Amino acid sequence: MTVLVVDLANVVGSRPDGWWRDRAGAATRLLGRLAALPVEVPGPDGGVLRIASTVAVVEGAARDVPEPDGVRVVRATGSGDDALVAAVVELTAAGEQVLVVTADRGLRARLPDGVRCAGPGWLRDRLDA
Repeated sequence: MTVLVVDLANVVGSRPDGWWRDRAGAATRLLGRLAALPVEVPGPDGGVLRIASTVAVVEGAARDVPEPDGVRVVRATGSGDDALVAAVVELTAAGEQVLVVTADRGLRARLPDGVRCAGPGWLRDRLDA
């Protein structure tokens, strides 16, 4: 089982659908879709990914969005990247397998060794299926 950790701002910003007019609303909609994600989905490597839980990191104008059932929301008081890295470090220290969803190369470089990553397109495809 894998903990899915989502860089919410990065995923929201990956599709030009007008999210910039209502960042909190766009984050709330994406969180709702994450809450409905099945436990088993096609993984980024082509195998089956079994999701134990989902963690979404929110920041800025989306920091105060409601937390839906089934998704743990980490509210960054400063840098969203710093909050995501801290959450991943905590999870991996507890022995969890983690898959981070972000296209941010700088963020990916800061993650602990062995943490797998997937881009927003992979997650969007799972949500749109």
